[in-house]
Amino acid sequence: MIKLTRVDAHISQKQLAEACGVSQSAISRLEGRGTAAYNMTLLARAALHLHLPPRLVGLADLTAAQAARADGTEVERRNFLAGAAAVVTAPSLPSSPKVGRQDGSYAATLRLVTTAFRRMDGQTPSRLLTEPLLAHLRLTQSLAAEADRTAKVQLAAVGSEAASFAGWLAWDMGDHGSARTWYGTAIRAARRASNSLLAAYQLGSLAQFEAHAGNSAQALSLIRSARRHLADQCPAVAEAWLAANEALAHAATGDSDAADRALTTAACIVERIAVEDPPPWPWVLNFTPGKVAATRVTCGAWLGRPRWVLAAQDSVSSVMTSGHEKQRALLLADLAMAHMAEGRIDGAFALGARALEIGTRYRSGRIVERVRALRRTYSSPTPPKIVREFDDRLHDVYL
Repeated sequence: MIKLTRVDAHISQKQLAEACGVSQSAISRLEGRGTAAYNMTLLARAALHLHLPPRLVGLADLTAAQAARADGTEVERRNFLAGAAAVVTAPSLPSSPKVGRQDGSYAATLRLVTTAFRRMDGQTPSRLLTEPLLAHLRLTQSLAAEADRTAKVQLAAVGSEAASFAGWLAWDMGDHGSARTWYGTAIRAARRASNSLLAAYQLGSLAQFEAHAGNSAQALSLIRSARRHLADQCPAVAEAWLAANEALAHAATGDSDAADRALTTAACIVERIAVEDPPPWPWVLNFTPGKVAATRVTCGAWLGRPRWVLAAQDSVSSVMTSGHEKQRALLLADLAMAHMAEGRIDGAFALGARALEIGTRYRSGRIVERVRALRRTYSSPTPPKIVREFDDRLHDVYL
């Protein structure tokens, strides 16, 4: 929240640091803490100078937050999420007489909350994020119900993004029925918002989900629909991302040639994306060559093409070190599948064990199921020690 607001206000880290009476590196550390422990005093100062309500940065009660500090990050994380839940459930915005204001400030503020949740996803269990996100979505829907036409459109876009993220969280928890419901809600809200880029993003998100679920025909149909929404006004990040999702859909059918063509297209388009330029909303992060390589790893794992995986593994270092632990675990599982296809049993189950550890830590049904798929590919009446140890860990997992 601090970083997004600072950048939006065109304030540098150095300027904010001077206003708060600290060094630039202190602000850099503050913005990079993710879900770890915070210096609450500095957080409050930064929010004050950026004119952010304390509740919006998780400081519903600064005194209580400071008193509740503990050595472990889990307590700090719960405090932060409690504060985030407070901002979306407390009546901190003006009520119905002003809900129709047309300067977009309500929509912008609510959008920042969703973005903050999305950025926390990589290192926070989905079960912890779901409740505050749904409270945030309910607030958005309540405000939209009382808003004028202009504000309704703006709030529909905010609700679409929040519903899509609710679908992502349900998918991570292994609840595919709820995931489809939320993605459908997101698509309908994007259409109400008359935002073609947002509608294409939500259709592409559902296509990605269906490709992973093995429903390739539906995924390809959704991608075609997304491209129709974009027509001739398609930013490079959207083109590259949709091409990568198309590759996943082809890989789900076993069509390696079509998957390879789509991946090559995605790689060529990515080169047109300037690293310095921020991606257009609703993309929070840019689509990079590393992410295209990660998609190739996944496609290679599905298609039984270990050479695709092993050739791309050096290019996924940015994803493996990005701090998004869940994505890293899924990549580890894909790499494990490639090792299995090459007959490297020890390497496969060593990587699988690392993925399982992350999946268990974040209670991710999606990761654990990917690891179970790895185990199903191996059969032996006398499994080696590493497989027996892996089975012991896997059999103790109850999410």
